Amino acid sequence: MALRTDSLSKRLETLEGVLDRLVFASETSEFIVARMTVRGRREPVTILGLLPKPCPGETLILQGQWEMDKKFGEQFRFETAETRVPSTIQGIEKYLASTLIKGIGPEMARRITAAFGEKTLEIIEKKPEKLKRVSGIGPKRAVMIAEAFVEQKSIRDVMLFLQTHGVSPTYAYKIFKKYGNKATGVVSGNPYVLATDIRGIGFRSADKIAGSLGIDMRSPFRAAAGILHVLDLVQSEGHVYYPLTNLLQKARELLGIDNHTLERALEGLTASGAVVLEDDERVYPALMAAAEASTARYLRDLICSPRFLPEIRVDAAIGWIEQRTGMMLSDAQREAIAAVVDHKVLIITGGPGTGKTTLLRSLIEILERKKLRALLCAPTGRAAKRLAETTGREAKTVHRLLEYSPSERGFQRGRSRPLEAEVVVVDEVSMVDISLMRHLLAAVHPQTTLLLVGDADQLPSVGPGNVLGDLINSGKIPVVQLRKVFRQANESLIVANAHRVNQGLMPESPNENAVLSDFYLIEKDDAEECVRLIKEMVSRRIPDRFGLNPVQDVQILSPMHKGSLGTENLNRELREILNPNGNPLRGDRFRVGDRVMQTRNNYEKEVFNGDVGRIVGFNTEEEEALVEYDGRTVAYHISEMDEMILAYAVTIHKAQGSEYPAVIIPMSTQHYVLLRRNLLYTAMTRGKNLVIVIGSSKALQMAVENRIVEPRFTHLAAKI
Repeated sequence: MALRTDSLSKRLETLEGVLDRLVFASETSEFIVARMTVRGRREPVTILGLLPKPCPGETLILQGQWEMDKKFGEQFRFETAETRVPSTIQGIEKYLASTLIKGIGPEMARRITAAFGEKTLEIIEKKPEKLKRVSGIGPKRAVMIAEAFVEQKSIRDVMLFLQTHGVSPTYAYKIFKKYGNKATGVVSGNPYVLATDIRGIGFRSADKIAGSLGIDMRSPFRAAAGILHVLDLVQSEGHVYYPLTNLLQKARELLGIDNHTLERALEGLTASGAVVLEDDERVYPALMAAAEASTARYLRDLICSPRFLPEIRVDAAIGWIEQRTGMMLSDAQREAIAAVVDHKVLIITGGPGTGKTTLLRSLIEILERKKLRALLCAPTGRAAKRLAETTGREAKTVHRLLEYSPSERGFQRGRSRPLEAEVVVVDEVSMVDISLMRHLLAAVHPQTTLLLVGDADQLPSVGPGNVLGDLINSGKIPVVQLRKVFRQANESLIVANAHRVNQGLMPESPNENAVLSDFYLIEKDDAEECVRLIKEMVSRRIPDRFGLNPVQDVQILSPMHKGSLGTENLNRELREILNPNGNPLRGDRFRVGDRVMQTRNNYEKEVFNGDVGRIVGFNTEEEEALVEYDGRTVAYHISEMDEMILAYAVTIHKAQGSEYPAVIIPMSTQHYVLLRRNLLYTAMTRGKNLVIVIGSSKALQMAVENRIVEPRFTHLAAKI
């Protein structure tokens, strides 16, 4: 008896019967609802699950569980399915009459089975010429019927082979769609290609299939796949390349094989172009090597090329903008405006309240006064929206600015069709990884001025690279640092405490006489008490006192996934009080009404890593969830929901570039591995109106004092 692999770990039941008829078959997936005749039951039972190309009359052996649907009653939801061709004359007739066997309708099916009886399918497969004995079947039709039957048999054989080796029906069908009738040969020869060819199958899954097939653990295919897997893992940690020695060690630990086998596999990967080895020490995935080299080349070209900007008298321009706005610019802001005029590429960094927004507004107005065009962008939708709100100008995500085309799977803006602007401004540039920077720079005309704005003290990008840090460290690009915190901003405890933390000082609590503050520090050593208090604050105290929506406006930012104060547990706890009765989406991982976050870029849907939305509906027949992002509704098939995570609580890394009305930051020694100053600083600067730090004072002290920044293996600074 098989076991369910989800968190419930319930036993699966086996149900065998003959497929009677299809009630529903999705056009976009393999999901079906059908009626099946089961021996011992007076009425056909309803079954539902994933089954590619089902055919009435087939015998099905299903494994799954019974469930009671409020609307449709008892039904059997299956996890795995094995199909067998029918053996009875009645079953064969129904099978042939289905639309899957071209050239046969109900009447012709009756004639064929009347002629050949229980040997009908054997005749079609092995002696199709005998079909000509049946009235209405000529040579061409006989061949067509035979070919259609063989195709169906091939699908069944491939599916059975794959499921025998531990592949679920969903992935088995994806594999069949990718390789067709060659699937068995491809998987038998090198199952590790699945890790790169089939989304959702990683190295470990492919390795299990390989083990089931009896493939030698020292196989060169396995060694190569293991190396690529390690490179993929370290890339997810932010590294652009990995040192050769470290790579071999990690691969050896993963695979349990010798260095010689690994070195030969690496030579093969290098020869094929899958990886790039620089100076016999830096190993890059090919895409990362190209991204880093191209980024450096584009920057060098940009720095050295003449500019579109006409001569601007800086002093006069600054005087004009100060008179127009009634605001005096700081020395650093003046320096930044002058630097934009003097340099092709410029970096402006500064923490909260240091006047980045005022500077950008002033600069844009000066450019517009000169009839010059500036394009504004940011890495995420939320960051772009905030940039538009603060500047009063249109701002787009980088992907929208570069005109990503889902149909062509690429950006329409690039070297051959650059952006049309004298100045391109990129905000929150610390979030931009090496791949996105490459595409952005490719689209910037060599004579355009590029202004990169960000906070160098925040966490680096979620994706690989440390682009902002590398550009600053290269010494090739001028940097203007805004340090002065303006009086109005300094009145905010969020801003003041963010700067205190950045300077290695503990944050301060509000004055006891303050009616309402935007920052609170609550000391609680007991983690379970912190969880209880967070639930109370989210569900009652914050909505009552600040008038905020607990689902839409309050974001928990935790350093880690695990532990009672990690995102996984907090999401479970918070959902039970914020969305206890939401209808589940096949299982209980998600419910209608849940707050969710996209975890990877989906260009087809125009939803990107870090975007937060809410599940607003679920079509049970199509198994399609509707997720609303800032007023835009996006449809996801249930099989695509692996792109989602619950987002009542998210990691601080995932919140980069976002801003929330209220933020709660749990701090616990449970998270000691990740208690770092830049992590706490980043979390605190995500709160717009309210930040609450709750937890152990010891953990908070550890974070404030820990200046260690996890190094990332990049070589961009040296290449510029």
